[in-house]
Amino acid sequence: MWLFYAIGSAFFAGVTSILAKCGIRKTDSTVATAVRTIVILVFSWIMVFVAGSQDQITGISGRTLLFLILSGAATGASWLCYFKALQIGDINKVVPIDKSSTVLTILLALIFLQEGISLPKATAVSVIAAGIFLMIEKKDVQETKSGRGGWFLYAAGSAFFASLTAILGKIGITGVESNLGTAIRTCVVLVMAWLMVLVTGKQGEVKKIGRKELAFICCSGIATGASWLCYYRALQEGPASVVAPVDKLSVLVTVAFSYFVFGEKLGKKEAAGLALLTAGTVAMALM
Repeated sequence: MWLFYAIGSAFFAGVTSILAKCGIRKTDSTVATAVRTIVILVFSWIMVFVAGSQDQITGISGRTLLFLILSGAATGASWLCYFKALQIGDINKVVPIDKSSTVLTILLALIFLQEGISLPKATAVSVIAAGIFLMIEKKDVQETKSGRGGWFLYAAGSAFFASLTAILGKIGITGVESNLGTAIRTCVVLVMAWLMVLVTGKQGEVKKIGRKELAFICCSGIATGASWLCYYRALQEGPASVVAPVDKLSVLVTVAFSYFVFGEKLGKKEAAGLALLTAGTVAMALM
């Protein structure tokens, strides 16, 4: 069943990107992240009580709690980078770079979780990496070096912290019910997100959020909550080196919706990269 949860995570993550993009056209990305985290927190704790796992809070070990907190901090950092990149860059460019966390996650899982790597798995990872490389245009890197491609750096930061999230989350989620673990992590993300709002002095912008964008932000929060619940249930039952790549198939959902919603199209090179990324991910899931 963990594979179905991973696929569910990918679908809702793809929807999240589209809804979030719609919600940050005029709203500051840091403020939007903080607001949507409130929605996710409420959603995740409702699921805790539905699952009846609230009584397990007192039984959580210090080690498990530590890794859940670290995972939440990594998630917060990843989100802040990701939604800033979404705000200033094209979604079809930002998402593939964010999904490059797949390769790093697999390597970290090999080192820290001893999940092992075989020749077929190494080949699949290489195919995924090649697909991501094709989806990154040379001019995007050149713009970053010249100081005009800030979105690229934010997207790369998002990928780095996302890979840490998967590994830390895998370690932390083994000692607690997945819904409860997700809710605890969300508390950390909420604190981190609002601290960033206060530090940057943007708390006054919360009242300026338009109703339409607020609706999209809240809907993206619900989609993220659903994605998280599926993702960490999959992590709890399946190997991180496979769950993470399947989750990254959300790029297919994102590309499809971005075409119809924003009119963003892929070139032949980017389409070939997407095909390789998908093929490598599917191969990982079947191993």
